[in-house]
Amino acid sequence: MAEVNYFAHETAVIDADCEIGAGTKIWHFSHIMTGCKIGENCNLGQNVVVSPQVVLGKNVKVQNNVSIYTGVTCDDDVFLGPSMVFTNVINPRSAINRKSEYAKTRVGRGATIGANATIVCGHDIGKYAFIGAGAVVTKHVPDYALVVGNPARQSGWMSEYGHKLKFDKDGNALCPESNERYQLMDGNVTKL
Repeated sequence: MAEVNYFAHETAVIDADCEIGAGTKIWHFSHIMTGCKIGENCNLGQNVVVSPQVVLGKNVKVQNNVSIYTGVTCDDDVFLGPSMVFTNVINPRSAINRKSEYAKTRVGRGATIGANATIVCGHDIGKYAFIGAGAVVTKHVPDYALVVGNPARQSGWMSEYGHKLKFDKDGNALCPESNERYQLMDGNVTKL
């Protein structure tokens, strides 16, 4: 039997044939399903479900009451806020099996999805994007974008430290916490 190098609360259910990285913590009443991959140093709060074939990178933080459905991939350092929601079928019906129609969603490195936000399947979230609490994402979100509302609309750009960026007339901005520089050019933000 393989050595367990992660923590799982006694009420957590962990199915066979899932991969869980060293240092990961899985809390009360969570269900980790067959065939998923969870990276190192992740933290999964209470009542979290990780469905088959889901992939979570390293250091992913999943707050309470989040279900991560088949078709979702989260890169390293992603934050999933309390009770946020992923979908995986565009047109679900109880009487019709659409497991072969699961749409994929990728959440880029360092992205944050706020509490009670909904991510409609098939729409990727760019790296370091910031989805505001309660937002309903119905289209692709660019790297570093801040989106809020229902439907979610872009209202600015965020630094890797989670601060709203203020660009000057030349398209340059400075993160007030890290002092890292960013450039806005042709509707895209890059860190310099």
